[in-house]
Amino acid sequence: MLSEFDLIKRYFAQHRIQDSRIALGIGDDCALLNPSPGMQMAISSDMLVSGRHFFHDADPRMLGHKCLAVNLSDLAAMGAKPIAFTLALSLPEANPAWLAEFSAGLLALADEYQCHLIGGDTTKGPLNICITIFGELPPGTALRRDAARSGDDIWVSGTLGDARLALAAYWNEVSLQSHAHQQAALRMHTPSPRIALGMALRDIAHAALDISDGLAGDLGHILEKSGVGATLLIDQLPAGPVLQTQPQDLRRQFTLNGGDDYELCFTAPAGNRQQVLAAAAQSGTAVTRIGQIESAAGLRLLDAEGNRLHLPYQSFDHFVNP
Repeated sequence: MLSEFDLIKRYFAQHRIQDSRIALGIGDDCALLNPSPGMQMAISSDMLVSGRHFFHDADPRMLGHKCLAVNLSDLAAMGAKPIAFTLALSLPEANPAWLAEFSAGLLALADEYQCHLIGGDTTKGPLNICITIFGELPPGTALRRDAARSGDDIWVSGTLGDARLALAAYWNEVSLQSHAHQQAALRMHTPSPRIALGMALRDIAHAALDISDGLAGDLGHILEKSGVGATLLIDQLPAGPVLQTQPQDLRRQFTLNGGDDYELCFTAPAGNRQQVLAAAAQSGTAVTRIGQIESAAGLRLLDAEGNRLHLPYQSFDHFVNP
């Protein structure tokens, strides 16, 4: 039987990368960080709960990837560069096979983004995973939710809706061929944090956030914080490749309200369009212009012909949604 400290030593403590920003990592009461001179810290926490954020029988390697990816996505939304993270892990049992796969998925993504595991905690209990992540960026360059301005273009990275489509297939709300479901499910289980794009958008974009609970609801946070409204061109929302094969009403529903995309939604002055496209090319990330920020409050939806649509939209809420 693995003890708590054996578990940490075997599966997590080996993650040591030389980095001048990490003065002390795993093994003491606190980790010690040395942010780069003149830089500002960006810090975020996310909790993933079994049965709420992932299935009880989720593939542990994919789960390891996802739990770090969603935190990296928060840094991307601010334009921050990753430094390190802590991991708090509640486990029903210390299962070596599960831990080996989980840590492999987690640490592979950490290596990819040079984001170092520097501490945390483990305990016995229902499967819960909580990560706190640390990044850095130059002062005054953060892409904040309260910075959108009337006249800004609204952009989104990548594609939307395939993660929600995969979930709908798991829940038997829609029927998908096996290969199509597997393709869509990759977006649900292994999202791609847009770190490079977020950093490239510093001094180009005004406001940004990552799309975790659905575009319409998440964009609503920008509108509320910035005291503005918006018009979205719903048929310009970039549907994922599997969702593109579905009927129009489903495409609209899942690109507008689907969660788990972890793409960036951001606003930028119309005069910066070429700079936005250059930043997208530099980061190797596709972007699509989907609407405009306006002074009048509220969110308005237009179809391809410019007709006003009245479609329901809301952000996922853990205390409201079942």
